[in-house]
Amino acid sequence: MKLTLMATAFALVAGAAHADLQQIRDAGRIRIAVAMGIPQYSYIDGSMQPTGSDVETAKLIAKDLGVDLQLVEITNAARVPTIQTGKADLVVSALGITEERKQAIDFSVPYATLAIVVAAPEDVEITGYDDLVGQRVGVTRATTNDQDLTANAPGADILRFEDDATLITAAVSGQIDILSSQSAVIGGINAKRSGTPMEIKFVQKETNLGVGLPKGNPELQAWVNDWITTHFADGTLRELFTRFHDRDLPDDLTSR
Repeated sequence: MKLTLMATAFALVAGAAHADLQQIRDAGRIRIAVAMGIPQYSYIDGSMQPTGSDVETAKLIAKDLGVDLQLVEITNAARVPTIQTGKADLVVSALGITEERKQAIDFSVPYATLAIVVAAPEDVEITGYDDLVGQRVGVTRATTNDQDLTANAPGADILRFEDDATLITAAVSGQIDILSSQSAVIGGINAKRSGTPMEIKFVQKETNLGVGLPKGNPELQAWVNDWITTHFADGTLRELFTRFHDRDLPDDLTSR
């Protein structure tokens, strides 16, 4: 299996079509969209190679399909549009399964989870959404965090960043002192932040993550669902996730 990277500019190419399972096999490649810069899920390692639980999951999908992998690098906000417009065959990128997103794309059964949290320095008193009224809160645009804050903290001053890397930079540099993100991000921020370390104030929710697919592609969806349930049952996906996140996935995940 060969792995190639295609930068965000790929998403600007017009005229791409949705490929079904047989077309992917015939082409000998699968295009999987990943938003890089999400700690533990998708990032560039010390050897300048893409890795993380989502990247390694994408590699395994391509390997088991018997095709080459083309990683399409995108922003968080582009995850759903990239699938809608046929610029990638799948998206494996910490994408929470929500009813709103189901209107635009299809999802596989859950393959992983993500805990979204609100964090701030120790001396900032926050115990729930009500304490965010009038506060500047950083969040990555078009994420489950963004949707949750918008719905539950209407009085907050929400600052939306285009990707997790930009959000992390803002927190490290002191531009924001309160943020909503996934729990893995907080440790990465504190490793670089020179001011008061951030701590988790409360957990907003645990989100089930699914592989995103184009609407109306039943054979591809069935193959991905079978692949996930098989490799969850045999421990492959659970061991992969634990290796990057140092926590276990829930036993009932694929039936949620």
